[in-house]
Amino acid sequence: MARYFFPLIFFFCSCEPWVNEFGNIEEAVLYESSIYTEPQEDGNSPKVMTWNIRFGAARIPWFGDSCGDRVIMTEEEVLENLQAIKHFLDTMAVKPDIILLQEVDVLSKRSFYIDQVQWLLDHTHFNYGAYASMWQVQFIPSDGLGRVDAGNAVLSRWPIIDAERIQLPLRTDQEDIVQYFYLRRNILKTKIEVPFTDTFYALCTHTTAFATDDTKQKHIDLFYDTITSIEDGAIYIAGGDLNSVPPEAILDYCESDMCSGESYHTNLNGEPHKEGSYFNNFSDEPDLIQPFYDNTIFDTAIESTNANLDNNFTHSPWNTDSNNNVHWDRKLDYIISNSGLLDGGLTHQEANQLSDHAPVSATLVLD
Repeated sequence: MARYFFPLIFFFCSCEPWVNEFGNIEEAVLYESSIYTEPQEDGNSPKVMTWNIRFGAARIPWFGDSCGDRVIMTEEEVLENLQAIKHFLDTMAVKPDIILLQEVDVLSKRSFYIDQVQWLLDHTHFNYGAYASMWQVQFIPSDGLGRVDAGNAVLSRWPIIDAERIQLPLRTDQEDIVQYFYLRRNILKTKIEVPFTDTFYALCTHTTAFATDDTKQKHIDLFYDTITSIEDGAIYIAGGDLNSVPPEAILDYCESDMCSGESYHTNLNGEPHKEGSYFNNFSDEPDLIQPFYDNTIFDTAIESTNANLDNNFTHSPWNTDSNNNVHWDRKLDYIISNSGLLDGGLTHQEANQLSDHAPVSATLVLD
């Protein structure tokens, strides 16, 4: 507790809030590339992608989400990792027209205060962007994190004409001071001026990972309700890192996620679980995203019958084999649409050194 003493004195004496707590619905931040790239002519078959890019940290062993203790990157590391993301997008056989991004930094000490939304727009074929922060704090009073501004983003070849940030419920399983400085997750809802339909939306979210209460259920429910409330006649894509496994998936990943020196499931009843059990143990939520599969208006990239195949897994833990090969162990990332998705989507596990999540892409099939 001592490490919080001095920061908390300044916090309680300051007139300015340290944390942006956000309203229920706010305008998102809009961006434009400094260099306009003419969209491809095949606008009747738009390509979409979702990707948690891990704030440009690639496979650096970070504190809190892996088996490492890093909290700050150098400028060279950030730019090298962003260049690798750009190279991957540039060399894809079919480049996405719209991409949903999670864990994007725009003004964070940990990523050298580089605005990753603007950098990606200026160095890729995307022309327009929208950003909704999920963690906007002047100073994190622990672990040397300092200032953080991170969240969800939508990048598009075509103009984003409207964008709003929809607040998701906060966790209720934390002490008040921890909750105050913690993430405020959201749904980023954008309206895009595309050539193939009069009304098109792209929605991006990143639901809670470590909550031990019913927060994740609330996040999934609000995401579902937001999608199904879109007006008739509109076409939409929605997706992101839902931190939820498909129906009939393996439910316990504690042993898969163990770091060196850790030990779990040593008791007869299978406990103890790794801390943050709802991220490693999904036993209490085996059918959390079942409504997305049951709703006949949805076409989900990679149906539930295929989502549990190894080549469709999108998350990788931090233990590697003797050759340092990445092991993909579960599916957490999804694309959903009320338009058809060609071939059920693709999971790009070849991007295994760029994040702890694999991107998922799909091609819209329009009626």
